[in-house]
Amino acid sequence: MLSFLNSILLLAGLLQGPAVKPAATPSAKPAPAAPIAWSATRPLTVADFLGRPGPSDQLAALTTSDLKADAACRDFVFTGTVRATFNPNTSWIRNPATISAALLRHEQIHFDITEVYARLMRQKLLVFQARADCNKLQPAFNNLTKGVYDQWDREQNRYDAETNHGLNAAKQAYWEKQTQVKLEQLKAFAVE
Repeated sequence: MLSFLNSILLLAGLLQGPAVKPAATPSAKPAPAAPIAWSATRPLTVADFLGRPGPSDQLAALTTSDLKADAACRDFVFTGTVRATFNPNTSWIRNPATISAALLRHEQIHFDITEVYARLMRQKLLVFQARADCNKLQPAFNNLTKGVYDQWDREQNRYDAETNHGLNAAKQAYWEKQTQVKLEQLKAFAVE
């Protein structure tokens, strides 16, 4: 009798179709953090570095900064904008609990160098604006920005090479001073 009852229950279950399990609640990934715009009054903090190093990454920390440049013409009037930004999602510190002030300062100078090149690009955009041809805007703007991007990339690499990623204290101090001098020289092109 029991096996007959089990057979009927099994048959009833097959006719109903597979049991629907309640959907598992996916673990919500936090939304990516917004880029941080460079500011003289807002230095980077350990909490800004949200990324994780990859298994082959050998550095103690990595700063991902960017020059965001845009150009447009409206009624044949050129406008251009440039921002230096820090990407918290791809920037990381290997061991935040033991980071030194010197290492955090090294990473800040990477961001400061990005601001130097943002100011240089803004300076070049003023000259560019005077002779911009809105009918041929994009190729000319791309040429201008490519040159600045290339210089910026070389400067970032030279900074790491000369300071040995911040381990050469004398060279690090030199770069900190020189970067501050450049920021001051280009103060007229700052955007806060």
